[in-house]
Amino acid sequence: MTRFRSSRPKPSSHPGVRLVQKVSSTPAFAKVAPHLIPALDRAVHRLTRGKVLVSAQLLPGLVLTATGARSGQPRRTPLACMPEEDGGWILIGSNFGRSGHPAWTANLLARPDAEVSWKGADIPVTARLLTGEERAAVWKAALAFWPPYATYQARVEREIRLFRLSRREPAAGPAETPRSPASPPPTSG
Repeated sequence: MTRFRSSRPKPSSHPGVRLVQKVSSTPAFAKVAPHLIPALDRAVHRLTRGKVLVSAQLLPGLVLTATGARSGQPRRTPLACMPEEDGGWILIGSNFGRSGHPAWTANLLARPDAEVSWKGADIPVTARLLTGEERAAVWKAALAFWPPYATYQARVEREIRLFRLSRREPAAGPAETPRSPASPPPTSG
């Protein structure tokens, strides 16, 4: 039984997607895209009051607001996602096939309570890093959903992190997670 939403066709069923997949698998794309796509998405998202992400015209997308692992400050990141039938999302920390893990993954590991902007609604979520058989099953679904993830993984030595975001009841504020008394104070993020 799949947990992923079937109401939206797989990206590969849209015209021109194979070309975009091919281009997005290139090393040149990995150098340029991380600087251009998020900036464009942030600007359009702000101008449309959270209703539009340019990159979501090809893949479903959301804006993640997570607390910086070191800074303790809110960090907004537009991301592609795989919506799930239960109303949650899968996030893939591919970083466009670049060597390091994306910063947002470290933020979620340090402080899993976050918020997503999804189709104009702000939704509190809790993130969980997927491991073992659960990760393997989701990775297989991610490769069927967007085949360039296989190229990204082949290009790097690290295992690409996968997170499941589950909806939660609203807390005191977006992306706030109480620190334990043993936690060091935030520095820079």
